[in-house]
Formats: sequence, C-alpha cells, structure tokens
Amino acid sequence: MGLRYSLNIQVENYKMFLENSLNAKEQFGWIEVICGSMFSGKTEELIRRLKRSQFANQKIEIFKPSIDLRYEDEMIISHDQNQIQSTSVPAAANIPILADGCDVIGIDEAQFFDNEIIQVCNHLANSGIRVIVAGLDMDYQGNPFGPMPGLMATAEYVTKVHAVCTRSGNLANYSYRISADKSLVHLGEKESYEPLSRASFFKAYNNKAKKNKDS
Repeated sequence: MGLRYSLNIQVENYKMFLENSLNAKEQFGWIEVICGSMFSGKTEELIRRLKRSQFANQKIEIFKPSIDLRYEDEMIISHDQNQIQSTSVPAAANIPILADGCDVIGIDEAQFFDNEIIQVCNHLANSGIRVIVAGLDMDYQGNPFGPMPGLMATAEYVTKVHAVCTRSGNLANYSYRISADKSLVHLGEKESYEPLSRASFFKAYNNKAKKNKDS
C-alpha cells in the first residue's frame, strides 16, 4: 500500500512539472489543463505555474468567470489562501481582447464558462500563447462538467489532481454535494461539498437517492 501510494505521488509530481519546451522555429503555443475534484489543489497548481512565469518576467493575465463570487473579485484564491491577481469576465469571448500581448494566460474555474471557452483557448494557443486552464472535470452527480471534456481533448497536457476521501482516506476524484440543492451550479466550500473516492461517492449518492425516494 505504501509503495503504491508513493508511486502515485511521484507520478502526480512528474505531471505537475511537465512543461513544453520552446522551439524558436515553431511559434505556436499550447494548452495545459489541470482538473480534478474539489479540494484537490487545482487552483494551487494553477497559481504555482503562473508565479513561475512571473518570476521569468513573462507577461501573464489570469481570468475567472464573474459567476464565481466566493472570494475577492480581482483575486484567484486557493483553499490554502495562496492568491494571485485576476480579472473576472462574464463570458469567454472577453478573454482574447484582454489577453493581447501576453505570453501566458491562466483561466480558473473553467467549468463555469460555456463551450466557447474551447475555441478561445485554442485560438490563443494557435497565436503562440501558453494557456493554463483549471477546472472541475465532473459535476456533483459525477458527470463530465461543461466544456472540460473538450478542453482536455484539445490540450497538449492534462494533469488530474486528487483530493483525499473524507470517508475512506483513499484518493478522491468526486465532489459530493452535502446540501440538498439540485442546481448544476452551486457555489460552496466545505459546508456544501466533500471529496469522495469512487466507492464512497456512489454509496453516498445511492443512499441519498433512496432517502429522497422514501420521503
């Protein structure tokens, strides 16, 4: 068990530090997607990569959907309180104009954008920009979330990060909604969601469905 856990960590770390090498003869950019459940460190990893670009004196811009009102309007903040300045935009179509002249673009909570974000990210990458996208790959029902499958399919690099299941201690890749709200988009933190493994998620999900049916 210990060896398997150690290998998992080594593989995750290898993927996190995987970045493209620049070829002066090929002026295309690329797309990196960081995905996973809630509390898995997606935003943390996004901020880490963006700050490395800042240290290299590259021009960066970071965007998030204006629907996300959990933290400050002009900051992306991780659950560990790491933060970086960002710009809230109502739609993906606003990003290319604001990204003019940038070397690196960061996009957080990409699952809340419509499918236009796929075209926008590919347009930016084709223009020579490195695009780093973070978002939930599954919704609270365990289904692919919004534009994330399209972003993962067209990205050069996909890093799936995991949380720790609050019930079993195993790797968690599902975001289980504790609250009774059934809307697809429900902004919340630990009071509304908990990260669960596959086994724990489907057990909890089926138990909730049975309870709702009996009530």
